[in-house]
Amino acid sequence: MFHATHDRPSPQSGELGIVSTPIGNLGDITLRAVQFLQSADLILAEDTRHSRQLLNAHNIAKPLVPYHEHNGAEMRPKVLVWLGEGKRLALISDAGAPTISDPGFKLVRDCAAAGFRITPLPGPSAPIAALTASGLPSDRFAFIGFLPAKPPARREEILRWARWPATLICFEAPQRLVDSLADLAQALGPRQAVIAREMTKMYEHFERGALAHLAAWARAQSDIRGEITLIIGPPDPDPAASDEASIDLLLRDSLPRLSLKDAVQEVAIITGAPRKQIYDRALSIRDET
Repeated sequence: MFHATHDRPSPQSGELGIVSTPIGNLGDITLRAVQFLQSADLILAEDTRHSRQLLNAHNIAKPLVPYHEHNGAEMRPKVLVWLGEGKRLALISDAGAPTISDPGFKLVRDCAAAGFRITPLPGPSAPIAALTASGLPSDRFAFIGFLPAKPPARREEILRWARWPATLICFEAPQRLVDSLADLAQALGPRQAVIAREMTKMYEHFERGALAHLAAWARAQSDIRGEITLIIGPPDPDPAASDEASIDLLLRDSLPRLSLKDAVQEVAIITGAPRKQIYDRALSIRDET
């Protein structure tokens, strides 16, 4: 039997609840989250029109106040005043856990610094949902958010994570999926991975296979839409082959815009590989052109 655990805070101290909301299916909200939202004085929402649908579905009639990336600096002082008045506030995002790839972390930081009570109300989370259904190792993983949109920065970011002995989780926009998967396949080699698309919604789909297969699958689709989470398996325990591929990828990017010496130095800083190994590869690549 569910027992409510949230008594009203004392008038001298406010409370900020970090409330996870469904990532698609409106039924994926916890009883505790509903109870907290029903007791809140105000609900801070990333998109009030989107969040109103969720509240209406669960008969929650509370004032919604926009809190997002563009008004956060203006809103945070107001939130601190409301908490100082003893109000109970709830922070929600459009989907999943607030503060994950979300500007809400700045609000939590300021509220914590001011000494107000912060209560996490866990629930749906796209990275965790995708990981649990991926079939890839889950004993050690890293969430790396969105990959950079520009190709050079994206490739460099991928190589920064290439050696991590962990499953990687990232978000990607549909229009960049093909290019990102191609870069991942080139840099990371034949790792197993999963595309998790539209989780908990009508068109939920999981595509599994090596990165090269996923890149080819994405390229063959006429129209990819929806929310996408990528799960990428950990590297092979013997990293020699993947290390050389990573060095070559970086050198092919840096040699056209830098001198040989500067290109070797840049790649050495990024990869940590021996300079002689990088220099020898740079000479080979230069001689190819």
